[in-house]
Amino acid sequence: MKKIELLAPAGDLEKLKIDVLYGADAVYIGGKAFSLRAGATNFTKEDMIEGVKFAHEHGVKVHVTFNIYPNDGDEKKIDEYLLELDEIGVDAIIVSSLYVINRAKALGVHYELHSSTQESTTSSYAVNFWAKQGCARAVLGREATLEEIKRIREKTKTDIEVFIHGAMCCSVSGRCTLSNYYTKRDANKGACSHPCRWTYSLYRNDKKVTDEFLLGSKDLMTVDYIKDLIEIGVSSLKIEGRMKSVNYLAHVVKTYRKLIDDIYDNKVKGYEEYENEIAQSGNRSFTKAWIKGYTDHNDLIYSFSNTPLQNYLGMILDYDKEKHMCLLQAKNPFNVGDVIELVSFKKDVRSFIVTKLIDEKGNDVQSANNPFFTYWVEIPYEVEKYEILRKTI
Repeated sequence: MKKIELLAPAGDLEKLKIDVLYGADAVYIGGKAFSLRAGATNFTKEDMIEGVKFAHEHGVKVHVTFNIYPNDGDEKKIDEYLLELDEIGVDAIIVSSLYVINRAKALGVHYELHSSTQESTTSSYAVNFWAKQGCARAVLGREATLEEIKRIREKTKTDIEVFIHGAMCCSVSGRCTLSNYYTKRDANKGACSHPCRWTYSLYRNDKKVTDEFLLGSKDLMTVDYIKDLIEIGVSSLKIEGRMKSVNYLAHVVKTYRKLIDDIYDNKVKGYEEYENEIAQSGNRSFTKAWIKGYTDHNDLIYSFSNTPLQNYLGMILDYDKEKHMCLLQAKNPFNVGDVIELVSFKKDVRSFIVTKLIDEKGNDVQSANNPFFTYWVEIPYEVEKYEILRKTI
């Protein structure tokens, strides 16, 4: 049986490398045009060439988002971009527009076409429709329940991709128009201003009920449904977050990688360890949303009660093997004597006590308390660039 794919988001070249090193089987990225995350850094052609090369050297596939709805006048640019992606050697594009699908087929590109979650695909009829248009895979809408995913799998031979983790739209898979209405920033052009994260005053019969009415959803987290999705025969498990931090990506990708491998190796005893590790990513509170079936406002909507974690100390930039020192760009303060943890690519989390700190001027110091300054940290383990140090919580 072919092992299920873990698909991770990359908003820039550094994040792509984090995804690859921490265990993704495939990554999805956006170019400077035709991508629904305008707020992400996104990839220039040169970045994309380097990213594809790096990913392919590690046996990882690259999918490119091409999921906006084009306007008149985009025809020439669309053809040029489709051919450019083919030249670069990407493995798939994620599309919403039938026009883009037809142009890709007419141009004879070699990569796969995957229908986007923007199409809110939640039935086998829709999956089979996209297959007839030439899509090798359908990305399901987040509104599909586990039972619906199972029925879809039984009624179609097309690969299906399911979101398992990350932010969710307050509307139906990205069809919200609030951003365009309030700020003239079109969510379907990649420029969503996230008005669902704003606070609203709620009135009933002209009487104010509250000043803290929220629309934004908690983040999706489906650790205890991964085995079900594997057994159903889902092809790919997708993490949301092209605009998320490297710390977030490292923790989430590494944890789902371990969970998937442990499921195939029959090593899973329970889900608490995986949930605790994901909690280290320091994001909003979580919901299982629709995958478990019916959900409601209390289960979905987040509150401002979340306190941001400050456990992320930084990503390793360099390592001096002779001196047993690693170079760290500090993100949060820590001191000599603190117990901190090393998050590595392949190994379990290891802890150690900070015994020596050297600042940018070469001075021994007791505290790394200047965010974004670099410090040399004595460490008892051999480490690599892109590994992470964090405080224990």
